[in-house]
Amino acid sequence: MGELTDKTKGIANEIAGKVKQQSSDPKTRAEGKLQERKGEAQNLVGKVKGALGDKI
Repeated sequence: MGELTDKTKGIANEIAGKVKQQSSDPKTRAEGKLQERKGEAQNLVGKVKGALGDKI
């Protein structure tokens, strides 16, 4: 995957995670927190790929 793809997926996961965290169900809130962290990681991977010129 390229830089833009990773960043886009990361942002989408962060948003979905934040929405899930608004739930009244504790399990869904926990899933939302994990999904938000996954998105942050994907976004970071995209930034690294951008800095390295998509060579990884």
